[in-house]
Amino acid sequence: MFSVGDLVQPRMGGPKLKIVEVHDDQIIAVQASQEQGEKYTLKAADVTLYKEDGDFGVC
Repeated sequence: MFSVGDLVQPRMGGPKLKIVEVHDDQIIAVQASQEQGEKYTLKAADVTLYKEDGDFGVC
């Protein structure tokens, strides 16, 4: 379902995360903006692929 390098976001909201490991029904991810930071272990069912809606960067 998910692969190393995918960008995801928790379904309940939160920061953009980058997957660094995949283990069956769990993923290990770090904040995309701070890849050397804290690692988070999440259930794959609790995250969704990251996407931006709207006109980001347009003033």
